[in-house]
Amino acid sequence: MNRRFFIDWQLLIPVFILTASSLTILTSISPQLAASQLIFFITGLLLFFLISNLHYRIHFYLYIPYMFIALAFLLLPILFGAVTRGSIRWIQIGKFTLQSSEIIKPLLIIIFSAFLAQKNIASSLKKLIIYLAIFSIPAFLIFKQPDLGSTLVVTAIWSAILFVSDIPLFYLISLLAFTVISSPLIWKFLADYQKQRLIVFLNPYADPKGAGYHMLQSIIAIGSGGIFGRGLGSGIQSQLRFLPENHTDFIFASLTEELGLIAAFFILAVFFFLLKRLLDISRTAPDKFSQLLAIGIFAMIFSQTVINIGMNLGILPITGITLPLVSYGGSSMLATMISLGFINNFSSKPIHKKILEIK
Repeated sequence: MNRRFFIDWQLLIPVFILTASSLTILTSISPQLAASQLIFFITGLLLFFLISNLHYRIHFYLYIPYMFIALAFLLLPILFGAVTRGSIRWIQIGKFTLQSSEIIKPLLIIIFSAFLAQKNIASSLKKLIIYLAIFSIPAFLIFKQPDLGSTLVVTAIWSAILFVSDIPLFYLISLLAFTVISSPLIWKFLADYQKQRLIVFLNPYADPKGAGYHMLQSIIAIGSGGIFGRGLGSGIQSQLRFLPENHTDFIFASLTEELGLIAAFFILAVFFFLLKRLLDISRTAPDKFSQLLAIGIFAMIFSQTVINIGMNLGILPITGITLPLVSYGGSSMLATMISLGFINNFSSKPIHKKILEIK
């Protein structure tokens, strides 16, 4: 079989299942949203096949141009974007809008992976400081939009790639210690509503009609679904709009309310198999760059899934982040499908002893 037409079905089948689940619940909430989501998915699938046919090593040599493209995407909303709900995250392209912090995630994964795949890069303190700067600039711009959720995801991606690289243990421990010591300073830079969300997370009933409203309605929706759910179109919280952002940030709560605990566990199981496949691919990756790339994509999907479902269940603070392939949104869907396209390109390639490195 020609390598160009290879499809890793262990990657794509979970994608189809999660997208089908998304379309099912979105049809219940709004058929128009479901139709748009289907268009996003078809577009993402075309990009998946296109990128699958581009050799992954091409991206290794283009990571510096990708840095400028990523920064451009983050600066465009500041220069030309409109304020929406207190944030400047979106770029208007005709009738469509792109969320800059979402669409650049695949680029950042390539940048982080390519930099640490260079020869002797992880054992050089100077280069590690540069690696920290490469992360800090886009992370700061995303944080200032403000977009705390995407900042956490980018941090997870950067950290996972660093951990799997050949960095000396001393540097890793030092960086971890610095992060722990400096973490209280983050509070100073949070927006007022972000601080309020963290405070209310500990006791949402302290402000049930304000900052705690989203979390309480999500918990109610999930609890009212029971084992088998109320049925499609019969969810009280989601259909009567008591549950805010029922098609994006809180779609897991909408799904659980209407389809029940069984459907929720099924979604978790599908994510488990998708993430397990990504880890398996990282272990059999043909070189260091592809290994780091696979780990970065794993970290992106894993962190988004944990944060989104965690905040739906009320066990994590609300940060405003989508559930990959399930939440409504073109930017998130395209970013995920593009990332999986990178993986599909080398998922069937055998391990080689030679590591892809440049001086």
